[in-house]
Amino acid sequence: MTPPPTDRRRPERRRHDREILTLAIPAFGALVAEPLFLLADSAIVGHLGTSQLAGVGVASAALTAMTGVFVFLAYATTAAVARRIGAGDRRAAVQQGIDGIWLALLLSLPVVVLTLLLAPWAATALGASPTAAPHAVTYLRISSLGIPAMLMVMAATGVLRGLQDTRTPLLVAVSGFAANIGLNVALVYGAGLGVAGSAWGTVLAQTAMAGAYLLVVVRGARRERASLKPDPAGIRACARAGGPLLVRTLSLRAVLMIATAVAARLGDGQVAAHQIAMALWGFLAFALDAIAIAGQAIIGRYLGAGDVPGTRAATRRMLEWGVAGGALLGLLLVAARPLYVPLFTPDPAVQQELSAVLLLVALSQPVGGVVFVLDGVLMGAGDGGYLARAALVTLAAFTPAALAVPLLGGGLMGLWWAMNLFMVVRALFLFLRARGGRWLVTGAVRA
Repeated sequence: MTPPPTDRRRPERRRHDREILTLAIPAFGALVAEPLFLLADSAIVGHLGTSQLAGVGVASAALTAMTGVFVFLAYATTAAVARRIGAGDRRAAVQQGIDGIWLALLLSLPVVVLTLLLAPWAATALGASPTAAPHAVTYLRISSLGIPAMLMVMAATGVLRGLQDTRTPLLVAVSGFAANIGLNVALVYGAGLGVAGSAWGTVLAQTAMAGAYLLVVVRGARRERASLKPDPAGIRACARAGGPLLVRTLSLRAVLMIATAVAARLGDGQVAAHQIAMALWGFLAFALDAIAIAGQAIIGRYLGAGDVPGTRAATRRMLEWGVAGGALLGLLLVAARPLYVPLFTPDPAVQQELSAVLLLVALSQPVGGVVFVLDGVLMGAGDGGYLARAALVTLAAFTPAALAVPLLGGGLMGLWWAMNLFMVVRALFLFLRARGGRWLVTGAVRA
């Protein structure tokens, strides 16, 4: 008797589950390590005084904005390296990764110079008070010296993900951020350097993390006999692959900035509830983004090997994981509200506003599962051009809906309905692309 199709698919599903979990679980640990340790940094600086904490908060926001747009260094490198691995050319994969690291170093140099020059302007533009601004400038200028290490860490993380290794980035992230806490305590209080000590601690920790990654990559290059010298053609290819992803990232950041600006016009209670909701939304996104990171590595490898059926099957299984994971996260978010909402604010009005908004945040989680997974799948396929166009369209759909909220009296609930619209439109564009076949370009290099 011929076994039913479901029985025949079980071994394949188990294989995909092993691949996804092997990559996604360490990736999730690395993703959540940074925000958790940043909270510890804030606690350390917070004991210096309110103006110091405010200054570091403004400087951290500026640094995150400046360096976050270069996350394409990780994404594009992951896809390109994974394709080479799938094609069986490990030497070329390592060489591709080295080109990405050189690109990171080259991009970081003008960013450092601009940060040093524009630090006072950035502190003022982001609303630092006269008492907080000097601390913001100090932190920003010292921390800018760690930008080359930060961007190199992004690129090197992409190399290892492309090589199907997410455990090493987890170990480096946890070790690096733990060292950051120790250095901050020693320099802020032990050496009495205050805010400057916190900045130097961060720079030293980031430099150590970059050094650890470079040690791993250099060893791999020597083992595969890949050149460590900069290759202009390879660096240009990395830049071309990353360009569309830069547009995508800027569009998504614009959505978050517009949402914050609209919330600020609704009132203090509303913007407070919005900031907490956004923090929770971002934290939940890490869990789903871990599947996306697995998708980048897995899909790139399958397409590099020319395995279109395997690519389709892996995509389908990751979508199932994403939707199920999103639904579970949404249920937990709603059920646990009485436990965690009071921890964020004692204000009853803000608690009530936040509790209502979190219903919409929970509602969007299964949709978020589709968005994050397919985002990772198409990145792994090197389909950056479509991702850039889709991001611009979703930005165009979200902007008028969000800006209309204060005019129509929609309040914070209206803003989060606009956020959900943004997620639905984004999911629709990604799903339509994934259903087609134009993104399924096979081979060691996407033509």
